[in-house]
Amino acid sequence: QVQLVESGGGLAQAGGSLTLSCAASGRTLLKNTMGWFRQAPGKERQFVAAITWNGNGADYTDSVKGRFTISRDNARDTMSLQMNNLNPADTAVYYCAARRTGDPFIYRTESEYSYWGQGTRVTVSS
Repeated sequence: QVQLVESGGGLAQAGGSLTLSCAASGRTLLKNTMGWFRQAPGKERQFVAAITWNGNGADYTDSVKGRFTISRDNARDTMSLQMNNLNPADTAVYYCAARRTGDPFIYRTESEYSYWGQGTRVTVSS
């Protein structure tokens, strides 16, 4: 079984930055696509970004393109989300996710991911 633990959430001002981290344990995820999703208050969880197993491929939802950067360090079984130029619309609980099987593709839907962290809250004030 895989455990994912997020960290790095907190309070930021509009225009500020935060870096989220996701640590994986229990089984190697070297060949598995990983991603970040978020759930704002009163809304459904939505895709934010995803990265392929080797880091050569990444995808972002339109609203974060140019502001967020996803990366991973397979040697440490970690994934990160660098968030710059934050705005109040980025306020949400952010979840780390990983696929069960290894393949070289990017996935944007929740159902494609089998492992989830507990979430870390990000609050952006105006």
